[in-house]
Amino acid sequence: MVAGEVRICYTTLSFLRERLERLLCIAHAAHALIMLFCIVQETIVSMAVAGAIIGAAFGGYMNDRWGRRVAILAADIVFFFGAIVMAVAPNPWVIIIGRILVGLGVGMASMTAPLYISEASPARIRGALVSTNGLMITGGQFLSYLINLAFTRAPGTWRWMLGVAGIPAVVQFVLMLSLPESPRWLYRKDRVDEARAILEKIYPAHEVEDELNALKLSVDAEKADEAIIGEGMIAKVKGALKNRVVRRGLYAGITVQVAQQFVGINTVMYYAPTIVQFAGFASNSVALALSLITSGLNAVGSIVSMCFVDRYGRRRLMLVSMTGIIFFLVILSVVFMEASSHAPKIGGVESAHFGSNSTCSAYLTAPDAPRWSCMTCLKADCAFCANAASEFHPGACLDSSKVVRGECRAENRVFFQQGCPSKFGFLAVVLLGLYIISYSPGMGTVPWIVNSEIYPLRYRGVGGGIAAVSNWCSNLIVSESYLSLTEALGAGGTFFLFAGISTISLVFIYFLVPETKGLQFEEVEKLLEDGYRPRFFGGKKEQSKDQVESA
Repeated sequence: MVAGEVRICYTTLSFLRERLERLLCIAHAAHALIMLFCIVQETIVSMAVAGAIIGAAFGGYMNDRWGRRVAILAADIVFFFGAIVMAVAPNPWVIIIGRILVGLGVGMASMTAPLYISEASPARIRGALVSTNGLMITGGQFLSYLINLAFTRAPGTWRWMLGVAGIPAVVQFVLMLSLPESPRWLYRKDRVDEARAILEKIYPAHEVEDELNALKLSVDAEKADEAIIGEGMIAKVKGALKNRVVRRGLYAGITVQVAQQFVGINTVMYYAPTIVQFAGFASNSVALALSLITSGLNAVGSIVSMCFVDRYGRRRLMLVSMTGIIFFLVILSVVFMEASSHAPKIGGVESAHFGSNSTCSAYLTAPDAPRWSCMTCLKADCAFCANAASEFHPGACLDSSKVVRGECRAENRVFFQQGCPSKFGFLAVVLLGLYIISYSPGMGTVPWIVNSEIYPLRYRGVGGGIAAVSNWCSNLIVSESYLSLTEALGAGGTFFLFAGISTISLVFIYFLVPETKGLQFEEVEKLLEDGYRPRFFGGKKEQSKDQVESA
């Protein structure tokens, strides 16, 4: 009798041990799959940025060799084919190839479009016209969210979302065929009559000769440099790095481009729906709709930049913008940390209600399960099924599969996978909007304006290319690391890290970036040649040509 009971106990214990081992294996396998999914997701996003790095570098060469107009047309073609490849992709790896092609096109256009606009614009409104490029980008992001929202329930959802991106490239290609080449590039290629004809359409008659004389001086200096350093892209890069004026321009240009990315804005735009879910909004459609609002605010900020960048100056807008960015990042960090610390608890009865097969395996085997909260559950790659009575009461920690999600929703409960129910959710979204309002008019558009006007004509393609590469490299680092950072630091810690980097960037901008408002390109070159220091450190107030003449 005793032997039989012992045998039954032994068999039962063996069965339970086998079951626990199987659950642990399933948990490890599920964790590995989720980590793989995160890696694939980050890679798909980041490969476009990797392509943009190459495109920006090659775009600088194309700009100087074949002209701004040809570079933009080539970017349109590459982008269009990339969009088609993504739309017909049979697996994720083909999507990655398409993303690289799209990135090549974006990289080429990102440094060429501001350059083309600035060289075809009068100095007094150059900033506003270059800002229209930023408006088109942010407006395009806003439209992309609208289109994605429209396609969320359509058959072949993601294929439509990716494929329609090729349409703007076709429209731009057709319209670009009717536009002229940059007059400054034409003059550099000894096509003086064509350059004069275009300048006569841009400037009043009495200013055309002054522009041509300034171009002649710049081109003569470039030819003198080429006689010393030689022709070719490598020689030109070496010459740029040896030139004191270009180096000072690069200090400013690279600083603002790197700062633009390390404030975390593209991460916010790439992962806006995910961030909104971190704030406690579980529905994908609600998260997408709220991220649509943030994208719209980004576009509105570009309009504000157009109105004020030529009135108050590039430097002032960036300094004010960075101050607001830092403030709202710190507040966002505190809000997300508070939301995490006040996350609803996991109820043992609530979890058991769904059965052991549906309950999170990591929760079942955790020695500290009674202390688990919603955030602990999500960090274990599981999901939180909210309490039926209130989302803020203890809920169940469940497996994140579609079947279990259906079981939770069948009881009219909310299923959280990216974030937890939070009373701070609405505040977080408002602060996210204020962060974007601080970013867009200044750091959103001004870095591209600065880089389109701060380099001498002979090095404008090379300088703009180097700065654009630094921008996209920074973008790659941020986008590739964001999901991993939120896994390690949480959303609050990640925003606090961005705030710290932004503070360092603010110091660099203050000391290295001069004001270029209202200055002719040749005046900017003279400003850099004399050297720039902030006014509080012995520097002089910059004056435009008109101000000097009136003095």
